[in-house]
Amino acid sequence: MPPADPALVLPDVTLVAVTSVAREATARALALSLDRARFGHALWLSDESPPDALSGRIEWRPIAPIGSRQAYSRFMLGELHRHVATRHALCVQWDGYVLNPESWDPAFGEFDYIGAPWPQFAGAHTVGNGGFSLRSRRLLEACAELPIRAAEAEDVAICRVHRTLLEERFGLRFAPPALAQRFAHERIPPAGPSFGFHGVFNLVRQTAPRQAATLIAGLEPQVMARNEHREILAWALRRGHWRLAWTVARRWRRLLAQTNES
Repeated sequence: MPPADPALVLPDVTLVAVTSVAREATARALALSLDRARFGHALWLSDESPPDALSGRIEWRPIAPIGSRQAYSRFMLGELHRHVATRHALCVQWDGYVLNPESWDPAFGEFDYIGAPWPQFAGAHTVGNGGFSLRSRRLLEACAELPIRAAEAEDVAICRVHRTLLEERFGLRFAPPALAQRFAHERIPPAGPSFGFHGVFNLVRQTAPRQAATLIAGLEPQVMARNEHREILAWALRRGHWRLAWTVARRWRRLLAQTNES
């Protein structure tokens, strides 16, 4: 049975994912977001066609393979604007998606960038995470003009390194932390239902343990970081989710073996 037509309608927003890895998990994140909101457009930007779960629900535009985090950042900063025609883009990754559509606030759309706040940074520029983020087309176009260094993660480049330039030269607006925290959560626990989230350490809390184990087992070795393996393994063991713990431990062991071999 197809999902019910969602109550939340966002005609000025394009839902988009850019990936060459974690395809099944990314398709799931997109499908869940599409179940919970109706967007003006939905895009799968990848070197391979989307899984069957997205058949008829999304447009595939082939791109060159994304072979590294640096290549992902280069595409998000320099190429994404070519694909988005709506006023905003909602960028999602495999480990983040729309969670509570009733938490959408029209005020989100008044800003050019909004993502979950970062607790690891001090000062005023703590917004925010790019894995689940709302970006205006104006921002996407401005990012293509940034003097990006190869090692810069795209969200750090936008929200930390070049934020002042984007504000002063292009007049772009970044959401305040309090509003951003209602938009999405990552490393800061939400005070209430947020519109979306990012991070596999949050995904396992939103997913049945058996399904989470299946998702994680299907990921490429380098998709999850070592600290994420440690965090999820400890979380699963504390709760007695033995299959999930075993899956994560086996992946971690393989990752360590590959690192030692290289």
